[in-house]
Amino acid sequence: QVQLVESGGGLVQPGESLRLSCAAFGIFFDSNDMGWYRQAPGKERELVAKITRLGSTNYADSVKGRFTISRDGAKKTLYLQMNSLKPEDTAVYYCNIQQVGGVAYWGKGTLVTVSS
Repeated sequence: QVQLVESGGGLVQPGESLRLSCAAFGIFFDSNDMGWYRQAPGKERELVAKITRLGSTNYADSVKGRFTISRDGAKKTLYLQMNSLKPEDTAVYYCNIQQVGGVAYWGKGTLVTVSS
């Protein structure tokens, strides 16, 4: 069975940074595409950043230059480094792992609040 354990969310002021972590259990980590999504109240869930099994990355236009997605295969952990946070970044952030040719798995979400 697959379990994704997220951490790192919290309350920060505009301009500050956070790093989200997602530890994966029960899945071959390096064989899958992975990503971070977010959902704000009243809005649809959107892709923030993704990293493929080959290491290529892409980002939503709203976070380019500020966020960086990475992974550590040895620790089976996915990261999202978030710099220069803005109030509009406030959302629940979800870890996602997409098995190639298989199903997708999701974390429970971690809340990021950016406010003065």
